[in-house]
Amino acid sequence: MFRELLCRYLKVPAEPAAPAGAPGSVRTFRAARGFFHYRLLHWGVSQVGAAIGLVVGFSFLNLVPNLMVLGFPLPKIMELFELLAVLGFVLQLPLGFVLVRLDYEMRWYIVTDRSLRIREGILRVREQTMTFSNIQNLSIQQGPIQRLFGIEDLKVRTAGGGASSGDEHGEHPSLENMHEGSFRGVRDAGPIRDAILSHLKGRRDTGLGEPEAERSNLRGPMSPGDLGPLLQAADDLRAEAAALRQAVEARR
Repeated sequence: MFRELLCRYLKVPAEPAAPAGAPGSVRTFRAARGFFHYRLLHWGVSQVGAAIGLVVGFSFLNLVPNLMVLGFPLPKIMELFELLAVLGFVLQLPLGFVLVRLDYEMRWYIVTDRSLRIREGILRVREQTMTFSNIQNLSIQQGPIQRLFGIEDLKVRTAGGGASSGDEHGEHPSLENMHEGSFRGVRDAGPIRDAILSHLKGRRDTGLGEPEAERSNLRGPMSPGDLGPLLQAADDLRAEAAALRQAVEARR
């Protein structure tokens, strides 16, 4: 119940529509269960750090001088602030856990035969659509902790995409770098990469999305038989030019 109310309050969007492509080619990938445990570990470590800070704060209350501030003893004021901090810490625990869970569930990686779409985030939703004709690089990344949870990240870069300035876990990408997207926390990124590469190869084989120079190279050198129509067209053009010149001179 709390989860549904939170989604409604945050206006979490529904499942995204598939990007451009043949209907039968749509494939949807989701983050693995290990990704939830991976994010839960990071969240738990941060909560432990906050709890240690509260304990240290309480231990220093005995060192606060017994002064009067606005008619109240300073140690009592500091103790009240510490109690409020503990109350806030306890109240945010279930909310933080639900947000981590929703962040894991609300990740969509959709691939068709022409493009892909990535949507992620709860408090800040980020959606990207990339066409295969613009994709320049695919790479799989896996840190030691990710390896422990059996998950990988597949990074996709398109034309104009430089190196990301995000942290090592890829949780904070550079400011709206829409040239780079990630299939975060998937169990096996290899088949996803291979599926994208197969579509890219199919487009290159059919000449779709290729630069003009590469398409011209695929046609090969011009044969002598191809020169006949060109020579005939040149002769016709020369005859028309000569007739036009004669008409101009006759008028003069």
